[in-house]
Amino acid sequence: MRLAGKKAFVTGGRQGIGRAIVGAFLKEGAEVVTCGRGGAPDGLPCEWHDLDVSDPVNVQMVAEAVGALDILVNNAGVQVEKSVTESTDADWDLVIGANCRGVFNCCRAFIPTMKSGGSIINIGSISGKVADPSMALYNASKAFVHGLTRSIAVDHGPSLRCNAICPGWINTGMLEAAFELAKDPVAARQDALARHPVRRFGEPDDIASMAVWLASDEASFATGQFFTVDGGMTAASPLNPGVF
Repeated sequence: MRLAGKKAFVTGGRQGIGRAIVGAFLKEGAEVVTCGRGGAPDGLPCEWHDLDVSDPVNVQMVAEAVGALDILVNNAGVQVEKSVTESTDADWDLVIGANCRGVFNCCRAFIPTMKSGGSIINIGSISGKVADPSMALYNASKAFVHGLTRSIAVDHGPSLRCNAICPGWINTGMLEAAFELAKDPVAARQDALARHPVRRFGEPDDIASMAVWLASDEASFATGQFFTVDGGMTAASPLNPGVF
């Protein structure tokens, strides 16, 4: 019960990584509130808000309704599989709205009332450090999240901590969409697995476990940092270990 007595708000808790974090926080004793676009998903065991995080007015309203937090997790995000020249203004509004403005909106709304010693956890990505092909806006948006994480840690310490988790390839709908870009999705999947020393893709629970630690008092000296959880993929050289 590492989070007993703490209150958390997790954006994008409908599915995938967000849903896993909600479940892990509840298991560790936290009071959890989550949100997403539309009605609450079936079986959700905590408070739900219908919220588009790119809308600053609605984010502020939800922040006032939720009240003071110990933990804020900015997980909500979207992905568009296009290069710069293929991307439209609508793509820009969608990706930058959710992935950049959404994180900024939530931080701006919740920080003023966060409890002393609070923890903000932003979901960044290895794509904010290295560029995945045909993911121009997504790559750029995650680099923004990393930069904002540093600034919040510097500007708002010691009253709160701010860190980012940088997932690698996690078994969600975003992973499947990325493989669909390949000329041979089956071969691309096999190549990707060979580049992971653990020889598997990540699961949402792998990210949730890191989020629990960062939310807990055990991580009280960690702030302004980026915790890569990618099965060792970015530790390897560009050579495919599967052919050696």
